[in-house]
Amino acid sequence: MADIYHPAGQPARLSITRTTVDGIRVLALAGELDTDTAATLRQALRPEEEGLPPLTVLDFDAVTFMDSSAINVLVAAHRDATAAGGWIRLAALAEPARRVVEIVGLDTIIACHPTLAQALEP
Repeated sequence: MADIYHPAGQPARLSITRTTVDGIRVLALAGELDTDTAATLRQALRPEEEGLPPLTVLDFDAVTFMDSSAINVLVAAHRDATAAGGWIRLAALAEPARRVVEIVGLDTIIACHPTLAQALEP
């Protein structure tokens, strides 16, 4: 079953589809990650169940834009996941997002994988 998040009261500049694969939460992102959509991303990254380490893969294949607001959300989510014994991985970074991730060095903090399948491997 997939859940879809959209910013309340705004045009759907970002959609997030949530699924689970082998106990790993997968968030497929589509659209723009910026100041206006950062709260939606932050909400989607909140842990689903208390007591379980949060294991999350973010699929960036359909991300068309990303700014520092999204970087801040990802760094905070990574910090929280790691503190809880879990992790966050980024997968299939489309060119606009890949460039930002590399420029700010986020790929040295959060594991990045060329494909979703590779990000889901143990």
